[in-house]
Amino acid sequence: MNKLLALREEAHLTQEELAEKSGISVRTIQRLEAGQAPKGYTLKALAKALAVDDRIFSASAGLPRADHLKWCKIMNLCALPLMLLPPLNVLIPLGIYFFKTRDAKLGKTIVSLQIIWTLIAIFLLLVVLMLNDWLGLSSRFTLLIPVFWLLINTLMIVRNAVELGGSGNPRILPDLSVF
Repeated sequence: MNKLLALREEAHLTQEELAEKSGISVRTIQRLEAGQAPKGYTLKALAKALAVDDRIFSASAGLPRADHLKWCKIMNLCALPLMLLPPLNVLIPLGIYFFKTRDAKLGKTIVSLQIIWTLIAIFLLLVVLMLNDWLGLSSRFTLLIPVFWLLINTLMIVRNAVELGGSGNPRILPDLSVF
């Protein structure tokens, strides 16, 4: 939902009432609610009419800061070579999170993904061992299960690296958070 629309509805104002209160035309308010970013006088007048800080309308509100985004990229990519050492592919990104990006939602999501994927990889390895040892289902294809899981993790890390490197509002998929 558009920030202006949410603030206007929160204040229980119609577009006409906001236009009268701010001195901005109804048509301008409609354009802004459709997605255009307010600038200059319009920005200040709307912020004053809604009794909010004008920075709330900035295009970068809610986007990660550049330094946090840089550390999220590093955190994501450092898990790639450490996938074969399961504790490290969680501990290194977790260390970066605590020392560099503590309040970044992207950082939480990256660490959470590595925790979840590592736990699932360990579970799959145990399943393969149980199939081979306990049930006697010895097949060379059962060893492909953990390998396939590592491949999926690799593709996920690469996909998220591309997303973090792009412009706009980066998203980490799947969007899971443990903490």
